[in-house]
Amino acid sequence: MNTFLQQLVNGLTIGMIYTLIALGYTMVYGIAQLINFAHGDVFMVGAYLGLFAYTTLLPLCAVATHSAAGIALIFLISMGLSALLGVLIERFAYQPLRSAPRLAPLITAIGVSFLLQNIVMLIFGPTDKSFPELLKIQNLAFGPIVVTNLQLVIAGTSVALMLALHFFVSRTRTGKAMRALADDSVAANLVGINTNRIISATFFIGSALAGAGGIMFAMYYNTINFHDGYLAGLKAFTAAVLGGIGNIPGAMLGGLLIGILEGLGAGYLSSEWKNVFAFFVLILILLFRPQGILGARVVKKV
Repeated sequence: MNTFLQQLVNGLTIGMIYTLIALGYTMVYGIAQLINFAHGDVFMVGAYLGLFAYTTLLPLCAVATHSAAGIALIFLISMGLSALLGVLIERFAYQPLRSAPRLAPLITAIGVSFLLQNIVMLIFGPTDKSFPELLKIQNLAFGPIVVTNLQLVIAGTSVALMLALHFFVSRTRTGKAMRALADDSVAANLVGINTNRIISATFFIGSALAGAGGIMFAMYYNTINFHDGYLAGLKAFTAAVLGGIGNIPGAMLGGLLIGILEGLGAGYLSSEWKNVFAFFVLILILLFRPQGILGARVVKKV
């Protein structure tokens, strides 16, 4: 039982990160009907932007790198530049293909993914990069369970970002426009909703969340590589499908479940097998419940 609880905590931690990435997938698909396979690489770029902010920008601003202000500034820089990258990708890679056959944006997304990977490899090199320890790790014991202060920071930051997203989508004018566009794009256009602006805002928010996830991923594992976005992106996409692609609460639930399954698999079998669970779950979901746990079955009318 002690092993189960410990691995549950570890799984929830990484599941929070998968959730932040999965939200970008599900928001873009729900509003633009596009599977943005480059989204995982925006997450990877966010981690490298955090490293760049730590080594270059913070010293120029005379901000202590290990202070609370320094960590917050690293998050803001990474999230802001990741959000800008997402908007630029949508504007120049996807928007011209808005009326093209569905396969064209998908192939373009794969191309953008490879482009981002190779740009980062050329700038930072092909080898793993050590990410600095922004937070001095302290172990906190809760009975038989050991939780680090970093895990609490990841959980608290993720929950805060998810609550902020929920408030934005449900309470703001832009959020309501997003929901209207997701429900019926034709009717949304008829009532004067600017489709291009709303889709750009969706990419902005989803990419900012991915940037935050990239920083937390780097802090948790202390190393980053230009390939990290590929595997983490596939797991986050699996989480979005598991919860119900296009469903924001579903993406949150799916991310946590994938993280828990990965943690339990690493604890009871082997860490070498943990990646198998995400894709095994994806196969089962596509076979038996393709609409996902919280997704509604859509019947096409002839």
